[in-house]
Amino acid sequence: MQQVDSSTLRVWLVRWLYAVAFLHLLGGFVFSWWGNWPIFESYHRSIELAFWGQDVPTAARGMQVWWLALFGVTVQSYAVFMGVLVYLGNRHQSRAAWGGLIAGIVLWAPQDIWISLQLGIRAHAWVDSIAVIALLVPLAWLYRHDGRPAVRAASKPNPFAGIPYLRVLITGGTGFIGETLVNDLLDAGHNVCVFARDPLRAATLFNGRARCIATLAALNEFDTFDAVINLAGAPVAGPRWTPARQKQLLASREGVSQTLVAWLNTARHKPQVWIQASAIGYYGVRNPQELLSEDSAQGRGFMAELCSRWEAANQPVTDAGVRQVVMRLGVVFGPGGALRPLLLPHRFGMGGRVGSGSQVLSWIHRDDVLQVIARALHDTSMRGVYNLVAPDAISQSEFATTAGKVLNRPVWLHVPSAPIRLLAGEMAELFVDGQNVKPTRLIEAGYVFRFPQLEDALRDLA
Repeated sequence: MQQVDSSTLRVWLVRWLYAVAFLHLLGGFVFSWWGNWPIFESYHRSIELAFWGQDVPTAARGMQVWWLALFGVTVQSYAVFMGVLVYLGNRHQSRAAWGGLIAGIVLWAPQDIWISLQLGIRAHAWVDSIAVIALLVPLAWLYRHDGRPAVRAASKPNPFAGIPYLRVLITGGTGFIGETLVNDLLDAGHNVCVFARDPLRAATLFNGRARCIATLAALNEFDTFDAVINLAGAPVAGPRWTPARQKQLLASREGVSQTLVAWLNTARHKPQVWIQASAIGYYGVRNPQELLSEDSAQGRGFMAELCSRWEAANQPVTDAGVRQVVMRLGVVFGPGGALRPLLLPHRFGMGGRVGSGSQVLSWIHRDDVLQVIARALHDTSMRGVYNLVAPDAISQSEFATTAGKVLNRPVWLHVPSAPIRLLAGEMAELFVDGQNVKPTRLIEAGYVFRFPQLEDALRDLA
């Protein structure tokens, strides 16, 4: 079967499983509250005949309705568990989720059928048999399909495979970009050391494959690295940007950078390349018609100051003669991350524009971020600042329209910007303002984006 056909089949099988979970939820609710409806009369009679024959006690029917109500509550809870496992299996192509559902059915169905047949209640056995076929067949297919290495490899090539062996020191390795970066480097056979606040959590996250340290003092003179990738920094989207929060955001970036620079100054063997994260917030809030390149001036506001100070804290790296690549990241789209809250209203049919809708969203797919990092690691011509954004910058209203098209949902809602600014304060600029940033230097360097268009990126991720 061709890949396109199997992908389409997978979508419909997942939808079927969601429908089954919903029907169980609905059916359980009916069992719990309307178990004495006439529609259940034949069912109750079959139970009564199996247990009592023709001499049925008066209280028997009430006991059966009570039992059915308890059974309905159980069915409702199982429906929720099933829905969650289907979501996880679909979202992460997880054989563990599909296998868990298969194991539950294999435990339940044979025992339920056998017990029913012992009492001669054939209706139960028939229903169970139909359920087994309706569920096990699609689950077995999904378990096999999602477990094929070829499918996974085809959907996500490893950009670090094939480049010369590297020893890499990474900060921010447990974050949205960092976790995938570390795993891809390890899968490609490179040596990775993660500098993390919680090294035990990091070691667990990477199954012990990466060396994880809480302080650079744990490194000795024989620990040398070919590359340093500094992604550390507390998420800017979160609590309001109070003075205390702004101080925390600055410290999480400047502090780690200063610690790394201090280590660099004492290291006997300096890395060949230093890849430093920053953000397009450097340019501040700009007019949508103003095209911004790497040469554009620093903007105003807290985000501009944060990015400027972050980059300045790493200037000693360049002064020390190490090739430095600074990545001014746009909004990075990947599984989870910033894309999840952006798509959530659309999934519920509540998509639409925010504010005027004219604010520009400069975005990039996470796969392209990783590919740029992979190239920067070995391409000695890359140095200085690069805007990591897709060439297809779009307005917020265009994003809403495209998301609605990809998810097949209506786009009708308008959320005014005033309440957002009132609630979020200066942080509202992340949601209702933007910058029209272009990846000028990446294009000049001949970089070919894997996901240059928003629709293709959303179809890959949604």
